[in-house]
Amino acid sequence: MLSHAVAALRCPVCQGAFQLKEDQPRSLACGAGHTFDAAKQGYFNLLTGKGTVFEADSADMVAARYRFLEGGHYSALADAVADVAEGVLRRPDALVLDAGTGTGHYLRAVTAKSGASAVGLDISKFALRRAARLNPEAANLVWDIWRPLPMADHSADVVMVVFAPRNPAEFARVLRPGGTLVVVTPRPGHLAEIAARTGMLGIEDGKEERLVDSMRAHFASGDSHTLDIPLLLSGPEVADLAFMGPAGHHLHSGQLSGLAESDASTTTTAMFRISVFTVS
Repeated sequence: MLSHAVAALRCPVCQGAFQLKEDQPRSLACGAGHTFDAAKQGYFNLLTGKGTVFEADSADMVAARYRFLEGGHYSALADAVADVAEGVLRRPDALVLDAGTGTGHYLRAVTAKSGASAVGLDISKFALRRAARLNPEAANLVWDIWRPLPMADHSADVVMVVFAPRNPAEFARVLRPGGTLVVVTPRPGHLAEIAARTGMLGIEDGKEERLVDSMRAHFASGDSHTLDIPLLLSGPEVADLAFMGPAGHHLHSGQLSGLAESDASTTTTAMFRISVFTVS
């Protein structure tokens, strides 16, 4: 499965095809001699040049996300995304791209259900350390979603984007004809009971309309599904939930120490929209 994923990759320097070298350390090498060695955790860093202006998730943010997701709180969302993707990933050589894979939690659900080969991209090396352990058969790559993606044209059957940046033109380029883009976004009211007191960002009205507008040049809108997940969370779980998302860039873990040490439970509802698009 990893070899099939590698076949879809392209060198970020010359756009040549890669071969996977199984020496130690493993490496990706193109015909022009550009080589990228695997980190000891198993992921590859393909970034070249100036780097990125996008702020990567920190080690503490990633650890909070890993604890929360492994606690099963969003397992219904992972299952729902896998159900949507599985219908497109039925052919033997199917490939899914997880753009903004994070710790690899959602990609694991998709590949377990579909058996598809996989590529996971994220800007955070801390996230990819987790993702590579969770999905060792995927090609896990440090990459900036705002750049041209290091993948061949028409090489993926599904692109999935779960709470991550979106690059519609590149997603359309790498998808095969008839391929599917699956986007997960929070809806207004998401985690409303805890958002204000933890510094989490609110969800503005009109988010769905803006998503559809941003995709219109490259994609046709398909089905849209909503999913509500009631949650009963301990103090430490509320702290992890707040710190694992965008608010974590502006908080430090000490600011949530009161929550993390609290014995009180909090009831809230996670409210998601799963939007499906096809290449137009």
